[in-house]
Amino acid sequence: MTVLIDWPSWPAHDTVWGHLVSDSSLDELHDFARAAGLPRRSFDLDHYDVPMSKHADLVAAGALPVSYRDLVRRLERSGLRVKGRDRPGSGR
Repeated sequence: MTVLIDWPSWPAHDTVWGHLVSDSSLDELHDFARAAGLPRRSFDLDHYDVPMSKHADLVAAGALPVSYRDLVRRLERSGLRVKGRDRPGSGR
């Protein structure tokens, strides 16, 4: 069971955002996020959006830094990934 974080690379709202996921359970992810002080509103179905300003703190708290590609692969293998076409409002 591992919480993973990618390097922030998604610009929005005057910062750059990354993703925090679990490779095993949403409960693990929510527990980690709660302990790290992330607001529940930053959860997006299978991941937390995290601003660059939180990246180092989350790594220090135990999140494993990985590439975006590795993060997606491991999320898919876990069975927790919600694909874009399956997201509410995707129009598909």
